Amino acid sequence: MRLRILVAICATICTATIAATLSGCGAPERSITVYNAQHEELLTALAPIFEKQTGIKVRLRNGNDLELGNQLVAEGAKTPADVFLTENSPAMSLVESKGLFAPLPASTLKNIPAQFRPASGAWTGWAGRSTVLVYNTKKIGKDDLPASIMDLAQPAWKGRTSFSPSGADFQAIVSAVLQLKGEKATEAWLRGLKRNGTIYQGNNVVMNSVNDGQVDTGIIYHYYWYRDQAEAGQNSNRSKLHYFGKKDPGAFVSVSGAGVLKASKKKADARKFVDFLVSMKGQRALAKSYALEYPLHPGVSLKPPIKPFSELDPPVVDVTKLNGPKVIRLMQEAGLL
Repeated sequence: MRLRILVAICATICTATIAATLSGCGAPERSITVYNAQHEELLTALAPIFEKQTGIKVRLRNGNDLELGNQLVAEGAKTPADVFLTENSPAMSLVESKGLFAPLPASTLKNIPAQFRPASGAWTGWAGRSTVLVYNTKKIGKDDLPASIMDLAQPAWKGRTSFSPSGADFQAIVSAVLQLKGEKATEAWLRGLKRNGTIYQGNNVVMNSVNDGQVDTGIIYHYYWYRDQAEAGQNSNRSKLHYFGKKDPGAFVSVSGAGVLKASKKKADARKFVDFLVSMKGQRALAKSYALEYPLHPGVSLKPPIKPFSELDPPVVDVTKLNGPKVIRLMQEAGLL
């Protein structure tokens, strides 16, 4: 009797052990590694939507544009990255110039207007940020605002403007000025900004300083001001935004890029993630997020009071020719870095 009981117990334990072993022998978890230079908070909002839709886990490695771009160049074919995302496009051009991207399919590229992606199809834009001038309404009237961002280098603006030269945001703006106006004009503009401007660390600090009346104006991207307005307006309630328009360099729209690495062993899943970012679902999620950056899909818009994307009138720039390394050199020569 006791023997039969022991045999039954052993059989039960063995069955349970075999079942547990078999349950652990399923397919490994699908995942991709994303080198992310966009805002971490934005990707932690978007990634779960993609994960739920596909069952593919998104693992983020966060850093800034040029840091991660240079890391990819150094890693080359040995990179663990499957996807590269940036805030601005010069770092995308750097990685593309080294032949490190795998081409994206036409079905992905068609979601974004040609102006905001390279003709090569190596990567695509997926979010946009408009250059603006934030100004203190107590210190400057609307009629006294500069007609062009280039005017801020003129003597009339000495001590009346500010910017954050150390960030990839401002460096992308300088890159656009370089492409649109040429090297000599860009050098003169940077020297003028050095004479006239107050340097801060970060766009939020620029905005806060304008709002506090420390300086009349500041060069930033649109979403910093709108985010503060959406929260409480504490750091923006005494300021407004000036959009240059008329294809001025000051109306430059910087593009956040997305590309699949050629070295990726998970290209199919990586492409699905990029495809999600530029799809209607991904772009709507971007539009609903805290980011308040412009979706680049023509079928998706931000809600008021944000100025409609269709009214920005930015200059036409070739996103593949926004030259980060040359910009760094010019800014160093001007004493801004």
